[in-house]
Amino acid sequence: MTPAARLQAVIDVLEAVAATDRPADGVIGAWFKERRFVGSKDRRDIAERVYGILRRRARLDWWLARIGIVKPTARRWLLADLAIGERAMPEDLQPLFGRETYGPPTLTPDERGLVARLSGQPLSHGDMPDWVRGEYPGWIEPALRAAFGEDFAAEVAAMREEAPLDLRVNTLKATRDEAIAALADEGVTAQPTVLSPIGLRLDGRVALSALKAFRDGLVEVQDEGSQLVALLTDARPGQAVVDYCAGAGGKTLALAAAMRNKGRLIACDVYENRMARAQERMRRAGVHNVTRRLLGAEGDKWMKRNAGSFDRVLVDAPCSGTGTWRRNPDARWRLLPEDLDRLAALQADILARAAKLVRPGGRLIYATCSVLAVENEGQVRSFLAAAPNFGPQSLSAVWTSVIGGACPSDGPWLRLSPARHGTDGFFVAVMERALDSRSAPADQPDHQGDDEKNQKHEE
Repeated sequence: MTPAARLQAVIDVLEAVAATDRPADGVIGAWFKERRFVGSKDRRDIAERVYGILRRRARLDWWLARIGIVKPTARRWLLADLAIGERAMPEDLQPLFGRETYGPPTLTPDERGLVARLSGQPLSHGDMPDWVRGEYPGWIEPALRAAFGEDFAAEVAAMREEAPLDLRVNTLKATRDEAIAALADEGVTAQPTVLSPIGLRLDGRVALSALKAFRDGLVEVQDEGSQLVALLTDARPGQAVVDYCAGAGGKTLALAAAMRNKGRLIACDVYENRMARAQERMRRAGVHNVTRRLLGAEGDKWMKRNAGSFDRVLVDAPCSGTGTWRRNPDARWRLLPEDLDRLAALQADILARAAKLVRPGGRLIYATCSVLAVENEGQVRSFLAAAPNFGPQSLSAVWTSVIGGACPSDGPWLRLSPARHGTDGFFVAVMERALDSRSAPADQPDHQGDDEKNQKHEE
């Protein structure tokens, strides 16, 4: 593609993102899938420009409003970004606008004025409110300040930046050293992650699908924080484990590896299409101890039959996703105040339902990719108050037992954040069901045969 055609593609993709409620990564992926003729370098350049504009959106909007433009468009975002970020002047853009069939149309007089007035301006300005400089909705600022305390400025600045590319080593097929060597053979440099003993961080972006190490299932894409959630579940070979909100299966794969493919691992979700997407990932990873379970009317019957049957139940609950804003910059502008109330009610319901599956002496692990207390500590405290047969486990003790070394977070829970830990924002709490005479017996009927028959039906 020519430089002009790439600029028009950026405009087209930004318009597609703005026209739907779907996450930007899905929209961008679909856009490229429909245009397989676009080369890898062009894809990278287009995607980087689109994501960059999404990360700078509040500041670009502020500058546009400052010069009287109150209705930003994809084209205006691009022009403002070129003027501010690259100090472009109208004459610099003249060869790129209106000269090619597949390039953007000629600049209008108003657009030339926009570029001239914004050229060379600093992206961040002293007159900007904190929420504009921080690139977050103004209404959520009190909750962010409460979550981060004195680290607020550093954390919101880190949440503005691009996230690194982390991989999880699939220990069913390779050690971390073997994965590093395999990637190096393909010209890819990977460094061990600081906190996760099975993580790798890549230097720069790569086309993973082109790598043999990825196609052979030696590595999977997974943020270091997400890897830690799976590790702290402490799933062991031979246990019965549930990934209650499995989605596309990232943590399910990590749990299967921790279990060495031995035992029962049930992947549950309410959306069949998301679970179906996990099947190819499981095949590539060599995972074969997973049964997929669709929740709903039939799932409720399964829940009743399997109450008190599982050693570990992981609830990676639906949440605001505030901890993933580095990866999903558009998500911060889709979140509304009323969403937090809806999500809090949903989280409480899911937690209460999932808890019924835990056997006496078993553990319930609650996790979110949120940094907000209402979805994290507040949710766990409310659950424990309503469920006296569950008690919190010392996260530090669990960390030392499972991962080793000092836990990176103080207090009874694990709270990870971009600035402090270099991961996405995550929260983890580990709770154990009491062993007492009033509890249901630990030895429950084995419904593995039912799960195997249902898996065949679902697949």
